Amino acid sequence: MGRNLIILGIVLVVVGLCWPWLQKIPLGRLPGDIMIKREGFRFFLPITSCLLVSGIVSLILWLFRK
Repeated sequence: MGRNLIILGIVLVVVGLCWPWLQKIPLGRLPGDIMIKREGFRFFLPITSCLLVSGIVSLILWLFRK
């Protein structure tokens, strides 16, 4: 448990330091992400972005288990 918390903390620090560059990644604006804008209403469903993030996280976790 302690090792996992340390790794999580390191990952959060690295993401925080890289945040200016990470904002330039077009997550949320990929083809397949659904956005409906109406007057007084906004609906956003990031299908493609969620699939991409899920695949990357699954790959990273799979590599750490090896």
